Amino acid sequence: MRPSRLRVALAQVNYTVGDLAANAAMVVERTRTAVAAGADLVAFPELTLTGYPPEDLVLRRGFRSASRAALEKLAADLAAEGLGDIAVLVGYVDDADGPRNALAFVHRGDVVARYFKHHLPNYGVFDEQRYFREGYRFVVVRHRGVDIALTICEDLWQDGGPFTVAGRLGVGLVVNINGSPYERNKDDLRLPLLRRRSAEAGAPVVYVNTVGAQDELVFDGDSMVVSADGTVVMRAPQYVEDVYLVDVDVEAARSPIDAPAPQFVDMTVDRHESADQRPSADREPIEAVCAEPLPYEAEVWGALVTGLRDYVRKNGFRSVVLGVSGGIDSAVVAAIAADAIGGEHVYGVSMPSSYSTEHSKSDAAELAERLRAHFRVVPVAPMIDQFVSSLSLTGLAEENVQARVRGTTLMALSNAEGHLVLAPGNKSELAVGYSTIYGDAVGGFGPIKDVPKTLVSALARWRNADAVHRGENPPIPENSISKPPSAELRPGQLDTDSLPDYEVLDPILERYVDGDQGVAEIAAAGFDATEVERIARLVDHAEWKRRQYPPGSKISHKNFGRDRRLPITNRWVE
Repeated sequence: MRPSRLRVALAQVNYTVGDLAANAAMVVERTRTAVAAGADLVAFPELTLTGYPPEDLVLRRGFRSASRAALEKLAADLAAEGLGDIAVLVGYVDDADGPRNALAFVHRGDVVARYFKHHLPNYGVFDEQRYFREGYRFVVVRHRGVDIALTICEDLWQDGGPFTVAGRLGVGLVVNINGSPYERNKDDLRLPLLRRRSAEAGAPVVYVNTVGAQDELVFDGDSMVVSADGTVVMRAPQYVEDVYLVDVDVEAARSPIDAPAPQFVDMTVDRHESADQRPSADREPIEAVCAEPLPYEAEVWGALVTGLRDYVRKNGFRSVVLGVSGGIDSAVVAAIAADAIGGEHVYGVSMPSSYSTEHSKSDAAELAERLRAHFRVVPVAPMIDQFVSSLSLTGLAEENVQARVRGTTLMALSNAEGHLVLAPGNKSELAVGYSTIYGDAVGGFGPIKDVPKTLVSALARWRNADAVHRGENPPIPENSISKPPSAELRPGQLDTDSLPDYEVLDPILERYVDGDQGVAEIAAAGFDATEVERIARLVDHAEWKRRQYPPGSKISHKNFGRDRRLPITNRWVE
């Protein structure tokens, strides 16, 4: 076969679910950038026109029709803007025999080819078991004399699937569009998988992913191009929206476009040809970006900042409010918010009660000063005393009233001033029910909902060290990091009065919650069996609380709400 070269643009973009007009306008503008750089082809992520994931919107026939109409209009608009010569690959929702996850190949005002293979039901994220049970079709488009195979996200996960077929057909390039959510350590799977698929295809693979956030999901981008021998020839930085270009060495087509295709089980091969097969003019090669993956804490912090920023922005808020207690959880949440939307849009509220320590008050004030955030003190002791005396409350009931008065105060400020209330609970606390429903659990968004307590501490230390490295003032007071965690709902209270040390608790929760290990299996790994059994009971009995917690950024394989739901009424005891 004759060698050839394509200039490919990967549009790592941030779209909004349901805003079809704005998403289409973004495609036009990013295509303009790709054309100016001399690209032959520009690839956009999965479901770019509709946003991902659309969930129950796909059940609405009007939404599906609007998606198809938006695609046809986009094709015409690209041609009208003088952008017709470049091939544009864009994801959308099709309505062929029900909702389908689709990829369109647009060229010169026409939708040259459509690739869709499975129904798109109202799941939040792709259900691979459903997909693998269904047959699918394989689409190849010849453009600039190169056969290009079209694939969507989940095609990557099937051994012996479309990439193997691509290899047997001798295609020159495989394009894979994605809406792949961020998870801690996910890149340990992503790059090796791309290398296996490029080897199966015997061709370079273009992997383009979205950035930004949608509700609880965060997308880190990390778009890349892997050559047939597994070499990474282009890699976009995580969380950065832009158009990234690369010159890809490919093999030119070796047979007529209408040549008979091999027969494959459960697969139909469709071949198409774009209108213009002229080779690209000679041009100076470009140097592609090859960004290194972010260090672990920086990657997690980037996900949390991105998740909060997009939740605030895409839902029409301009500011956030949260209770600042002087503790590490509220300090980390406030620092994330300041990085996401600017300290001037963060409103911290100190709500001291009769049990609040002086250092808690001073640490909260120092945090706000470091972040350049707004700060006010609202003493809640008189309100608490009124509740407690009127109802003659003592013990746990009295403690919970304190948290609920604070929650009510924050919600009142939200109503009066238009802020989004942030809930500061971490994954460890949510797991064992160490929170007060309608108290510290109130809010519109929980930025560290999926972050274990030990990781909260590690992130605080990393964020301060990163600030020092950049010559900036550390945002989080050292005392907030180093002092023992406490809810300060009674004299001298510490978290360890009710829970094991977080260094012990978090590994148990990692196994029980994320790993679905049983009590005996965890105990066999060296943990105290009695303690493991107690923690498992706490986790199971707190399900009703977690169901009422606000959404928050997902950064793990299994977060509460989206990935893990137990029956609330449940007598199973392990």
